[in-house]
Amino acid sequence: MAAQKIILFDLDGTLIDSTEAIFESFCAACELNNLACPDLSALKSSIGHTLEDMFLRFGAKNGELEALIGAYREHYHKICLEKTRMLPNATKSLELAACLGKLGVVTTKTARYSREILEYFGVLRFFETVVGIEDVEFPKPHKEPILKALERIDLKVSSCDIFMLGDTILDIKAAQSAQIIPIALKSGYGKEEDLRKMCKNVFEDTLEAVVAIRNNSHNLY
Repeated sequence: MAAQKIILFDLDGTLIDSTEAIFESFCAACELNNLACPDLSALKSSIGHTLEDMFLRFGAKNGELEALIGAYREHYHKICLEKTRMLPNATKSLELAACLGKLGVVTTKTARYSREILEYFGVLRFFETVVGIEDVEFPKPHKEPILKALERIDLKVSSCDIFMLGDTILDIKAAQSAQIIPIALKSGYGKEEDLRKMCKNVFEDTLEAVVAIRNNSHNLY
């Protein structure tokens, strides 16, 4: 009998495209706090990191972070449903993955907003757990978010094949640190050449990856 499977998904760039909402909210927070907003391409390269790291990267001081993040989240919550979309094939991939095992989300978004977005698109029902930034002390690339998700999923982990699907090296490093199988995706914000340096399993999107998991192909293990 095949081992039971646990499949964990990143959110931004993996299942959803919320670039417009993130960029608009980031710029709104910068404008309110007299910080120059970066251009879109620069911001996209930082998506997946924590908001603290993103604002620091673009010139914020530590003492400004609380106000910037508060302004960002207030604006984001107003627009995120309208200005987010599911990535192509994402819903289909979840329907297939749910037939293979238990699913979770591991993201640097807040779990609260993540659940609202997933519920809006009708896919929250597929997940056993959603682990967000407020659930952990150390976000990705640390292994803690993955271990938190596995703790919440009611399966004997030692008897499972466990995968982490994500679009950045943060996801890959977290999976490797947690000693589960990393799968990199070209659908999001990470550069393909960087992903290939870190991970042998690189796919176009979640559907191609989940099909490979189902077929036990491409030497994933």
